[in-house]
Amino acid sequence: MTHAGSISAARDHRPAGRRRAVLTLMLCGVLAATAACTGGSTEAATAASSPGAAAASGSAGAPASGSPGPTAATPVPGLDASALAVMNAPAYAQGQWAIAVKDLTSGESLIALNDGTLFEPGSVVKTYSTGAAWQQFGPDSTVVTPVRRTGEIVDGTLSGDLILVGMGDLTMGGRTKPDGTVDFTDLDHNDANAIPGATLTTEDPLTGLDDLAAQVKASGVNTVSGDVIVDDRLWEPHHLENGPVTPIIINQNVIDFTTTPAQVGQTATTELRPKVAPWTVTSQVQTVAAGGKTEIKVSSPEFGSVVLTGTIAADSAPVVNTYAFDDPARFARTAFIEALGRAGVTVTADPVAANPDAALPEPSAVSALPSVAELTSLPLREEATYVLKISYNLGAETYVCRLAVAAGSTKCGDGLAKAAQIWSAAGLDTKGASLIDGSGLPGNLITASNEADLQIIMAKRPDVDQWRAALPILGVDGSLSLVQPNGPAAGKVFAKTGTLGSGDLFNGRLLLGAKALGGYIDAASGRKLAFAVISTNSVFADINGVFAANDDVGKVVTSIQQAF
Repeated sequence: MTHAGSISAARDHRPAGRRRAVLTLMLCGVLAATAACTGGSTEAATAASSPGAAAASGSAGAPASGSPGPTAATPVPGLDASALAVMNAPAYAQGQWAIAVKDLTSGESLIALNDGTLFEPGSVVKTYSTGAAWQQFGPDSTVVTPVRRTGEIVDGTLSGDLILVGMGDLTMGGRTKPDGTVDFTDLDHNDANAIPGATLTTEDPLTGLDDLAAQVKASGVNTVSGDVIVDDRLWEPHHLENGPVTPIIINQNVIDFTTTPAQVGQTATTELRPKVAPWTVTSQVQTVAAGGKTEIKVSSPEFGSVVLTGTIAADSAPVVNTYAFDDPARFARTAFIEALGRAGVTVTADPVAANPDAALPEPSAVSALPSVAELTSLPLREEATYVLKISYNLGAETYVCRLAVAAGSTKCGDGLAKAAQIWSAAGLDTKGASLIDGSGLPGNLITASNEADLQIIMAKRPDVDQWRAALPILGVDGSLSLVQPNGPAAGKVFAKTGTLGSGDLFNGRLLLGAKALGGYIDAASGRKLAFAVISTNSVFADINGVFAANDDVGKVVTSIQQAF
């Protein structure tokens, strides 16, 4: 199990502002089935949790020392006693619950508990940002990433520059399965440093760049006498607490490291992916006896060098860690130059130099340049599936930035105003939410009723089946893969998860500021429901208690599914 100290050390090379939320990241990632915190996504932590650990701690986990006992069950119209039993467990005694359940066809309110009160919902906010993008652009829409050229091609030599123009493609061909759908793992690599058990998909993350490079070659370019430049100016520099949100995204702007144990006492082996100059990895991870501690720290002492330290148990499965870039454009430039080389195109410029963006023409002039290659993204429905299933923070925020561009702005914050316009036009009372980003970091507020109304609006669309399928499915996939997998509601609840967590250093306990679900229920009677469930400020004594809490919101929703 990963501990807070190891996470802090693992990210100690990052700017101080990005270290402040490390504990929050660990708690809402490692310890939560539903997370929207400061990591890359941190929602799929159910894939890292152990049903045995959850069962060992009881329905709501071990309450923090000194917590009040269960409160007397208070009847809530429409809510079964089995749900109340979970909600009144000691861990939740000092918090609040909000529940809204509505008939999907008529909009009739079936359960209403604190449903008009604003609460932090964590990554349930992604239904607002992704849903707005879905309406604005359409689920079949794509973005096209072009490579443009300055100068002329004479006898195979381009006497000018190649410009790779970032357009906000979330996967750049690096997660496309043979059938054209997006690939993901229930515990995604964006969360690898915070959550044990992350795994990688099999696709080559450089596939899109190789495609573009082959097109450049086919256009008649054998040599580039100028430079290769990444144009990432589609929107102004924009950061979440966990890193830059940029129009150019290669492998989610991280390098992956897979560490495999060796013989006890020997240094573990580590593989780097993707392999892009000048990046190298040095493993100083020692293999310890089976059953020992697996704790790997990631540091970058200098540009181009990553060092892994710590220990890995001899019986451990391979462990994935990542290093995230502060300058994605520089990495993308080098990766593209190397792809050009593989395609037979020679670039005379230094491949590992900083991105020479100062040499770029004005954006309008770049748009007017001839194109020598184009990469079409996956349809938005597939991108949205990736964002929602594993709760990809930077992806959801990219949608906000793309909405700003659609509104004629380069300021990502304007994308939220655009989202509000979209939702208002669709019939949502936007005063039922107060949003500061598109991913669900602390500071966002919604009412349970508003989330249920949002889902009702989406259900009226002809593409609702695609929208439902993009949401995590209870007990089946994504961040709900291990929540109630053997329960009667498994496969019948389609919902976005959300968790915010932090350490209570004053009392030495764990606090979940929010644990939430919002989406659809196919009730046992066949009735179709829209719902939102939010639990706030629950407290736990240890990790096992929080693992148990993964299931508790699922139990409440299962109770609702069975009762209607």
